[in-house]
Amino acid sequence: MNMPHAWRDWIHNIVFPMSRLLEKPNVAMPIKTSNGQLTTTAIASASPLATSSNNSTTGNITEINETSKQDYEQPAPANTKAATNLDAVLISLTAGAAAGALAKTTIAPLDRTKINFQINKNVRYSFRAAVEFLKYTYTKEGILALWRGNSATMARIVPYAAIQFTAHEQWRKILHVDKDGTDTKVKRFLAGSLAGITSQSLTYPLDLARARMAVTDKYTGYKTLRQVFVKIWIEEGPHTLYRGYWATVLGVIPYAGTSFFTYETLKREYTEMTGNTKLNTLVSLGFGAAAGAVGQTSSYPLDIVRRRMQTMGVTKDGHSKYPTILATLTTIYKEEGIKNGFYKGLSMNWIKGPIAVGISFSTYDLIKEFLRELLHLKRGRSDLTDSPK
Repeated sequence: MNMPHAWRDWIHNIVFPMSRLLEKPNVAMPIKTSNGQLTTTAIASASPLATSSNNSTTGNITEINETSKQDYEQPAPANTKAATNLDAVLISLTAGAAAGALAKTTIAPLDRTKINFQINKNVRYSFRAAVEFLKYTYTKEGILALWRGNSATMARIVPYAAIQFTAHEQWRKILHVDKDGTDTKVKRFLAGSLAGITSQSLTYPLDLARARMAVTDKYTGYKTLRQVFVKIWIEEGPHTLYRGYWATVLGVIPYAGTSFFTYETLKREYTEMTGNTKLNTLVSLGFGAAAGAVGQTSSYPLDIVRRRMQTMGVTKDGHSKYPTILATLTTIYKEEGIKNGFYKGLSMNWIKGPIAVGISFSTYDLIKEFLRELLHLKRGRSDLTDSPK
């Protein structure tokens, strides 16, 4: 049932402050006695002030009220604030890791299919060709082969998603995004972009390893994540672990920026229109899907470039064709054109991208809210246990 705005304002501005005042134990209240003198009583019998006042019916009301005021206005200890910030970071890390793992595992077969078309310029992409690739992989290697490279994906996506969501929360605080009800669109986009850069920079070698495993089979390619790193280190050099990094960073700026911007903006508009601050799961999935579609489309050409550069060690003539971002862009444009080159496999991304981002954002919000409530209940029980009898 929708509550009228006047009633909501009355409850928010009158009832809540009064209820908080009633909960304060050390507020001294002056009352008059029969002889006209002022005396004081304390609300909470556990207060040291109340104990001392039981021996005398008169006192200096000004001194007591000042003491009570100081107790009431005393800020929370620094260690309590630090613990609260640490709790927020741990909650974001946990929720982000779980959200990323669930989203990527769900779309892993589609992700492998997309990468296969991205790096093979001689294979023309179509929906039918994508289905044929999935059927061929299943027939030749079995159902689990559709999730080949998912272990590398999990090794990357768990820290990546955890860092990205946590970094986004922290960048929002640093940049004062939408603080005090203001509508800061540029800062909202910037916070998302910086979160993407932060997480991508810290986990990039794992992304490269995942791509290598996704484009090889279990018979002729890399069998384990450890083998990927060992072979690259020995055969191609440690610098190869960051090949394609700058293309990835250039791509993550519009991708993460527009994804977080779109999702946060839709949530803001929804709250202003409906008055509901909490999104239900279906609405959150829909907003996440829209954010994923916008983000994937805005950064897709650079995604093609980074995949070519990441996997050129396992593709024919790779070393001579894709040494730099500019050379990769030029080669793709000359040999494949814009549509069949820079946007090859985009329709697959329009399927998997919204699904993955929708699941990721909605799961993150759901788990974060659950962990916050769990922590609140735990603190409440701890306060009850520690309170004097």
